[in-house]
Amino acid sequence: MPGMPFEFEYAVNDVETANDYAHKANSDGDVVTGEYRVQLPDGRTQVVRYTADWKTGYHADVSYEGEPQYPQGPSSRPGYKY
Repeated sequence: MPGMPFEFEYAVNDVETANDYAHKANSDGDVVTGEYRVQLPDGRTQVVRYTADWKTGYHADVSYEGEPQYPQGPSSRPGYKY
């Protein structure tokens, strides 16, 4: 039995808490396609593009945007101070 068609999208970009992520997906009732993005602690963005269906399951293609950066200790990042 096929599922219900749908489409959705959301995004969060909260600079104060360093939360930056998004997700969008759509389905024709049989196949779901989508993409989600998450900003990683090293500054890169992980991008996952996927398809899923009742016959073959979930298939993801993972890629990264940007270059990793490694701060030199807690004083280099804004946030809580002791």
